[in-house]
Amino acid sequence: MSKYLVETFYTCSFKITHKLDELSEKKLSELENRNDGEVEIVDVKLNTRKTKVLNNKNTKSELTEKKSPIISSVVNEKLISSTKIKTDNDSNLNQTNAQKLKNKFNDRSRMPDRRKGYIQKVTIGNHKIYLHTGEYDDGKVGEIFIDMNKEGELVKALMNNFAIAISLGLQYGVPLDEFVDAFIETKFEPSGQIKGNDRILSASSILDYIFRELAISYLGREDLAHTPSINKHDHSKVQSYDGEDAFLKLVKDITSKGFVRNKYKDKLVDLSNVRINLKSNK
Repeated sequence: MSKYLVETFYTCSFKITHKLDELSEKKLSELENRNDGEVEIVDVKLNTRKTKVLNNKNTKSELTEKKSPIISSVVNEKLISSTKIKTDNDSNLNQTNAQKLKNKFNDRSRMPDRRKGYIQKVTIGNHKIYLHTGEYDDGKVGEIFIDMNKEGELVKALMNNFAIAISLGLQYGVPLDEFVDAFIETKFEPSGQIKGNDRILSASSILDYIFRELAISYLGREDLAHTPSINKHDHSKVQSYDGEDAFLKLVKDITSKGFVRNKYKDKLVDLSNVRINLKSNK
């Protein structure tokens, strides 16, 4: 077995105070050999650190230098105390970071018990994919679910847990565009032509399709769509049917019937007679 020798080089600045009974050339020349002085460490800096591989026979280092016993003890004590202070500071810093991380993860914005959303079905090759979304009251996406057919239990479990991970990230405040940038243009099978989506005609993978769809629907990323938006309503051509006014017909077209439980009129607030003054008072 080989052994390793670690050499650490320090620069130590210190001063030694001696007491003399008389001041003479002889007394001053003898100061270097005296070890009764008071040593005060001014500064200790780490310069470099090197390692060497030693054989079993050369386990003893011959690089030790002669030092005054007082100087060696004081320097060692200084290094030990500085190392202890650094260790304590690192420990306190780790505890502070852990507490901040814990507080951050307590800020989860949970989804409402009854929520809006939509389901998009597409086909990639012979694979059918159902994307479910859940929204907050302000319309922001907060969760997704991914269902697939003709897949084994392993793939279904992985996709379900992947969707849960994305949902937790959204609820803890991770922006949707971060996920979009991370998973757009990922390549794996199944891939190719998309059937069932009027905005996305092809995708390089399931994740590429899913995050293109989310980006177009919730972020307005028209640059990721393959076709222009063709499902825009012409409000001038909206007519009343069965005695219902045009506004209620429009609301029925864009609102989930199951979410509002078919109680459109109870959920709406009539603002037709409300006038908003946009003039600022100066």
